[in-house]
Amino acid sequence: MSYECVIGLEVHAQLNTRTKAFCGCAVEFGKEPNSLTCPVCLGLPGSLPVLNQTAFEYAVKVALALGCQVQKNTKFDRKNYFYPDLPKNYQISQYDLPLSLKGSLEIESADKMKKIGITRVHLEEDAGKLIHLDDASLVDYNRAGTPLLEIVSEPDISSPLEAYDYLTVLKAILQYLGVSDCDMEKGTLRCDANISLRKTGVKTLGAKVELKNMNSFKAVKDALEYEIGRQTDLLSENKGIIQETRLWDAKKLATFSMRTKEEASDYRYFPEPDLPLFTIEDSLIEKIKGSLPELPREKSARFVKEYGLTEREVKLVIQDKDLADYFEACCKLYPKAKIINNWLIGAVSAEMNSRKLEIATLRLSAASLIELIKLVEDGSVSNLVAKDVLKEMLDSGKPAVSIIKEKGLAQISDTSQLEKIAGDVIKENGRSVQDFLAGKENALMFLVGQVMRKSGGKANPKVVQEILRGRLKNV
Repeated sequence: MSYECVIGLEVHAQLNTRTKAFCGCAVEFGKEPNSLTCPVCLGLPGSLPVLNQTAFEYAVKVALALGCQVQKNTKFDRKNYFYPDLPKNYQISQYDLPLSLKGSLEIESADKMKKIGITRVHLEEDAGKLIHLDDASLVDYNRAGTPLLEIVSEPDISSPLEAYDYLTVLKAILQYLGVSDCDMEKGTLRCDANISLRKTGVKTLGAKVELKNMNSFKAVKDALEYEIGRQTDLLSENKGIIQETRLWDAKKLATFSMRTKEEASDYRYFPEPDLPLFTIEDSLIEKIKGSLPELPREKSARFVKEYGLTEREVKLVIQDKDLADYFEACCKLYPKAKIINNWLIGAVSAEMNSRKLEIATLRLSAASLIELIKLVEDGSVSNLVAKDVLKEMLDSGKPAVSIIKEKGLAQISDTSQLEKIAGDVIKENGRSVQDFLAGKENALMFLVGQVMRKSGGKANPKVVQEILRGRLKNV
């Protein structure tokens, strides 16, 4: 039996305001537990919430960027449930009159464009944080009351890969807007996934399973892939799917039942009595709309037009606003966009990933990178050696020229020295020589590689290729 999956995502993004959603407590990560609290965010009797205007405007900004219809009137509601990290035993959220409705987000998946509907974008407050030890569980209320944006997609996502692509695009938009740092390790961006399976061609949705506890986009993709397999096995055996919430275990690469899925009625929503109905004036919406920055898709189009790159080439760079800004800073110093882009998505990104750093914290100025790129382009150092020089630049903070001089890494262009190495390589690789003479061009590149290896990566590959072609004509 063939099945298709239906996926909807609920993304929660902490807004990077200075203070919490309904009180004046600071929003800061890593402070001493329970040091950023007050009677309001602890829900003490007699305390009254006051809406954070910046958080409200940030929420409107995201809604507009996602093409949502901002509601003329909106209100807050109490979402009632008991959990140790929820000090009031309810969360101030939004239910039937959310901030905005009916938006969309376009993704490119499997080389095709697809529009994913956005059901709603609304504002609420975050809960605290539980810290589980071997013999106890502790509660830190510093996070309680932090402004939280919930972005709910329509069930338009058809595969784990599409879910991954959706999250990647959404994260970039939030970062471009400057409303959230979207750090999943710090918990400022979290995602719950709803997934159901149905027979191919059937329109009715199957029983929905909610997946939680995923701390990376890859984990979301892996959890969805596992759940597709689990549900397929059950349906193939004519067993029903239980509507429930399941947790993802990244070590066991499996989901486990947490609880049966709640319905809206379980939360006993009712209007927050301490906050009024809010009317959003058209002038405020127009003001915020006018402040929207250049977003990823617009930047991609501009990069293609201004720098002569393809959409595929700029795709990785524009996903990170800081990296996109860094790219443009480099282009101002050295107007060779394709070469700069290749370095950023290649060697520089590799160093960022291995060091777990962003471009802003990599300790590599645009001027320093351009200096290295120019040394490669003028033949002073080989591309292979330049990657090692880049590592040393990041480790020591020294400029490329100094490292190349100290370590004797300058590229060898002396033909007499390279002639000898090329001659040895030709003698040692008779089969590759015959392949080249038989018309196999790739054999020449193998021989070039052997010369590069013998020279410790210092040989000028252009000169080496000329020497080899000249010698092979006379073989």
